[in-house]
Amino acid sequence: MSARGRTVSAERKSAAEVLPTDPAAIELVARGRLEVEGRLVDASNTTLFCAVSRAGVEAKCVYKPVSGERELWDFPDGTLAGREVATYLVSEAAGLHVVPPTVFRDGPLGPGMVQLWVDTKDGDDLVDVLAPREVPPGWRRVLRARDRFGDPAILTHADHPGVRLLAALDVVINNADRKGGHVLHGTDDRVYGVDHGICLHTENKLRTVLWGWIGEPLPEEAIEAFRLTRSALRNRLGEELAEHITRAEIKALEGRLEGLLTEPVFPAPGSEWRVIPWPAF
Repeated sequence: MSARGRTVSAERKSAAEVLPTDPAAIELVARGRLEVEGRLVDASNTTLFCAVSRAGVEAKCVYKPVSGERELWDFPDGTLAGREVATYLVSEAAGLHVVPPTVFRDGPLGPGMVQLWVDTKDGDDLVDVLAPREVPPGWRRVLRARDRFGDPAILTHADHPGVRLLAALDVVINNADRKGGHVLHGTDDRVYGVDHGICLHTENKLRTVLWGWIGEPLPEEAIEAFRLTRSALRNRLGEELAEHITRAEIKALEGRLEGLLTEPVFPAPGSEWRVIPWPAF
């Protein structure tokens, strides 16, 4: 498998597929033995492709050591790895399960984030840049532009229930970098989001390619999920998040949840910041 932005620089070994929804997956990535097999060459921070094995079960995973992170002036607190784990915890508390099992643990290059690898359906991208005549029926058009030859091009994404839920989660976690290559259509037909290192800031920084539902109501599943998250945040989830993000960021997360539950619609882009990541994939 090679999804945009996830090219691996080493040949993969065969392993039985462990699905993200498998109850044993979180224990596997948390306690399994890591063996580095290659590097994701398109990543801006050190991102290693690994095998993880435990009790006769083997899978593939991504390992991002804190030692390989570049400092970001606007995300000075905690670690990018910790923010990835925090996003997984929010997704799980919401019952959405749109982030693959993710843990903070030790590895060959020190502490970092380990996340189960998601195999995807070949040729089944959920986000794309296409000529206007090539946009599939029902897809949401986000941005009109021109390609490197000067021809019209459309940034577009599927009107898929899983993508819609992921877009709703992005509003809650204040995702500052939802690229097209971060939206995966798994072989289990579920939608997953990856690469959440710059999320959960106190200031509004939502940058995403998933703007296709501006002003439309949130799905009922998302509304119920955010009610669950709000409740969990006042209990164990808040304590778990405090290990990875600041108290102010937890408070801001609670504020975004309250705002969406009061007015459950997809927001419009702001005018104070760039609202589509660059590059978009």
